[in-house]
Amino acid sequence: MRSKIIAAACGSILTLGAFTVVPSAAAAVQPDIGAQQQDEAHQRFKGLSQDLRGRLAGHWFDSAAGKLTVAVPDEQTARQARTEGINAVVVRRSAADLEKLLGDVKKLIGDGVPGVYSWGVDVRDNQVDVTVNTTRKTEATEQFLEKMRALGDGAHVSETRSQQRQQAGTVQAGSPWWPGSETYCSVGFAATDANGGKHFLTAGHCTNDANQAAYGQISQQNRLGTSNVGGSRSVNAREGDMGVVAVTEAGWNLSAAVNTWGQPAITVTGSAEAMVGDRVCHSGNTSKWQCGEVKYTNKAVDYGGGLVIEGLTWTTACSKGGDSGGAWLLGDKAVGLHDGGPSQCVQNPTNDADLSIFQPVNEALRKWNLTLVTGGSSDTAAPSVPGNARTTGTTASSVSLAWDASTDNVGVTGYEVLNGSTVATTVTGTSATVTGLNADTAYTFSVRAVDAAGNQSKLSAEVNARTSSGNTGGRTFTNGTDYPIRDFQVAISAVRSTATGSAQNPVTVKVDAAHTCLEDLNVTLVAPSGRAYALMRTPGGGYSCHPFPAGKTFTVVPGAGETASGTWTLRIGDNGPGDTGVLSSWSLTV
Repeated sequence: MRSKIIAAACGSILTLGAFTVVPSAAAAVQPDIGAQQQDEAHQRFKGLSQDLRGRLAGHWFDSAAGKLTVAVPDEQTARQARTEGINAVVVRRSAADLEKLLGDVKKLIGDGVPGVYSWGVDVRDNQVDVTVNTTRKTEATEQFLEKMRALGDGAHVSETRSQQRQQAGTVQAGSPWWPGSETYCSVGFAATDANGGKHFLTAGHCTNDANQAAYGQISQQNRLGTSNVGGSRSVNAREGDMGVVAVTEAGWNLSAAVNTWGQPAITVTGSAEAMVGDRVCHSGNTSKWQCGEVKYTNKAVDYGGGLVIEGLTWTTACSKGGDSGGAWLLGDKAVGLHDGGPSQCVQNPTNDADLSIFQPVNEALRKWNLTLVTGGSSDTAAPSVPGNARTTGTTASSVSLAWDASTDNVGVTGYEVLNGSTVATTVTGTSATVTGLNADTAYTFSVRAVDAAGNQSKLSAEVNARTSSGNTGGRTFTNGTDYPIRDFQVAISAVRSTATGSAQNPVTVKVDAAHTCLEDLNVTLVAPSGRAYALMRTPGGGYSCHPFPAGKTFTVVPGAGETASGTWTLRIGDNGPGDTGVLSSWSLTV
């Protein structure tokens, strides 16, 4: 039997006059440990260095480990990822490889192949997935599959005997609305325009008709407004499945509260982009409140009849007809508008044909320049203190810092970086660069987290850093973060060089460290190419200990073709017992 897609609503609630179904309490739900880990994974992804982010072949939330996991092309990049506090797996195909392979698959599919109904990158398996409904195979399908096999094992084909279909439905986050005299859809998220006009987002296949009356009750009763005003506020094509209803009638108000059908109350606090492995939920007029895991992001679907939609998110959550256009949530963040699903509600599906699909909500907000309606908060709890505050590089006029993400009972909205007792900059991620500093000057920085209600965490541990002297032509780079040197462990500190051209000969490394036994230590410099240069080695055998000298300088001749630009890493390994120390700073002249 043919599967079909069903829309659902879950997110901010649109108060529909007398039809309103709004939870009595709109306070934020206290997240469980899993939700906190998921939020932290998203914060860590936002805080990844641009250097590392540019080398990723994919990322996802590993619910079993409770951590962000990234796919990387080599072990060196994996080590860098682990130093930034995330799991990493080495894969065969880079992001560029996958993008090229997906492009080759799209060329083979063209305007459509009988039975081929979805295609996209599977980041966890590091491959491009194509799904075929075998009940619709033709000779053209077999010719396509033969060409797919020629692309190699990176292009994987799965076969099913059914497929999704777009669903029809109605208005209020999780409650119905009626497009004219048609079947109901579900309300997505309330939003406002630049002039304060009221709207709500829903599915494009619910708003196909221009200037169509929208109702809050069946039989064209209780009009609330007009969908697809001017014929320019609905998309149901390759670009996406999203539409807008203008709320123009008296008595209709917008709310950020979510209809959770008897589940704990939720208030939308903002929007987010879902990642593979996330636990997401949706509230639909038909399937009510349903949750599942994100299996794919940015994956295309072919519903037949020439309707192909790209960039959709696929989940294991159950849905039914009538859920179309409804809201999807990641915790208390809006993430999507329901697009489609199976003909029956399938719990814990193992077949991709039984997955439910949504349109990312941020794309719709950006397209029509709308602002999501979010809830006021009675939140009075501070967020946790940012951990592991550290410097990641210095110049003569700036210091770059990073820290581990904070958690909050509602959600962290940003971080304030303090230079002494003065706020130097405010950011939303977990890294920042403080500029306008004096050369060869010591500074002390700290970081605190802020939530949507304005609550502040306590300050992080202080980070001491000194700007470079500024007289080296921009080729000296410093990391002033303290790293403990412990018995039988390796202290690792990195700097990011922006110098151009080849590394100079010799490369100079100056190390400021305190340690009670110099002879216990191995000191190694690792270049951006991955080459390791031994600066000092433990002598072995019997020896007397001497303190690590202040400002010890090393020089090394770089290998052929070594470039100056990139991440250079200093590694200090302690191979002896009973001694302690700290790497306080080091500089690289390259």
